[in-house]
Amino acid sequence: MSIHISLLLLILLAISTLSISSYAFSIREATIQDLKLAFKQNQLTSRQLVEFYIGEIHRLNPVLNGVIEVNPDALYQADKVDYERKAKAPRSLLGLHGIPILLKDNIATKDKLNTTAGSFALLGSVVPRDAGVVMKLRKAGAIVLGKASLSEWAAFRSLNAPNAFSARGGQGRNPYVLSANPCGSSSGSAISVAANMVAVSLGTETDGSILCPSNFNSVVGIKPTVGLTSRAGVIPVSPRQDTIGPICRTVADAVHVLDAIAGFDHNDPATKEASKYIPYGGYIQFLKPYGLKGKRLGIVRNPFLKYAKGSALAQYEHHLRTLRQEGAVLVDHLEIANIDVILNVTVSGEAAALLAEFKLALNAYLYELVDSPVRSLAEIIAFNNKFSELEKIEEFGQDIFLLAQATNGIGNTEKAALLNLAKLSRDGFEKVMMENSLDALVTPGAGIAPVLAIGGFPGISVPAGFTDQGVPFGFSFGGLKGTETKLIEIAYGFEQTTMIRMPPSFKP
Repeated sequence: MSIHISLLLLILLAISTLSISSYAFSIREATIQDLKLAFKQNQLTSRQLVEFYIGEIHRLNPVLNGVIEVNPDALYQADKVDYERKAKAPRSLLGLHGIPILLKDNIATKDKLNTTAGSFALLGSVVPRDAGVVMKLRKAGAIVLGKASLSEWAAFRSLNAPNAFSARGGQGRNPYVLSANPCGSSSGSAISVAANMVAVSLGTETDGSILCPSNFNSVVGIKPTVGLTSRAGVIPVSPRQDTIGPICRTVADAVHVLDAIAGFDHNDPATKEASKYIPYGGYIQFLKPYGLKGKRLGIVRNPFLKYAKGSALAQYEHHLRTLRQEGAVLVDHLEIANIDVILNVTVSGEAAALLAEFKLALNAYLYELVDSPVRSLAEIIAFNNKFSELEKIEEFGQDIFLLAQATNGIGNTEKAALLNLAKLSRDGFEKVMMENSLDALVTPGAGIAPVLAIGGFPGISVPAGFTDQGVPFGFSFGGLKGTETKLIEIAYGFEQTTMIRMPPSFKP
């Protein structure tokens, strides 16, 4: 990182701090509850909040590249909710009323914003309707602030493309250590929340795309059970593995968002089955300070501690002691059967399944668009070849696209892969959880993501510390399908006991 960029960031941070002091209420690091209380006490309006976030985006985004687009109607929406609050309209009591939110740029909005997965191939495409989760957010009173950047096509275009890069959004940067990996594919959602360009964002995960960027950017990410949140209107990778979840700075904020977006959507059949997991009264009731007490937590060291060194390893062991002190029962040195196979997407069959599922699901999404420059994966590949300089194809290629295009539906190879994935889940994660009567599995970082992904299992990443170089890392808590209630208790209990998160340092 060049010296002039480092100096620029220091100047930007100084300006940013001055702008905050002009408000009686401090917006930086404010939670949803803080913001709603400030609204109630007339210390802050939604217009002021949106103006502040837009100012932060203008100052920091040229370096961080966490945001692709700002909604031109964001201030109009803010004025509308401010009027509703002033008029004491019943709608003003809704959980996310007046709270701005950034959406990953593969989540459709029927407004002036684009939905492109970071690619110029979909620029100008017109979606038929808001994504299911966006409908629920609007119903809860949220303001759509804009679209967050991502690893292009949710990291499913090329094995050579770096994390957090897209043709439209550029290279996303980790706000803690600018040269460090911000991870993906929901990179912009995590970067923007970590850097206080917004308090709330949505990400998507097929395999690690919420847990990994949350881990590297010291934020909280919830990967829900597949089907708990609607995937309708989201540019897909795999209907079998895709899930939509919140990325916020606190567990409480993430749970407030989960409450707003979880539930049935007739445009996503998977939500009918998963809706049975939603507790009466929602998830907020499980934000218990002593949520760790009595929980049985499994510790899998191999292979997830293989790369933990120095202070990171010491912090991990310290946290395990903390979990015990808070009343959790730790079942240590557990092994997940065939873990090396699960973590190898080629051997496990995950790659074969995803390639075929991606082509089918993406073509179906493109077919439903009201208007689009491209209508199939084949046309996207052709677009990329034609505009290779625009899409950086010469540099990174589109090898995953080409492999996906070569598939022909779910044939014998894919069926065998799907059977193997189900067996790996059954004999691995599920068996460990049930035989040891575990409430959750605890691992450092996001290495557990493939284990959760292939079975559609939920997970929560919570900030857990910093490496010797200042790069954040988190704890991942994973559970069986529908166990979000337990995971929330555990994650909230851990967060409230440790309180590790701090604002980014913007180290070069």
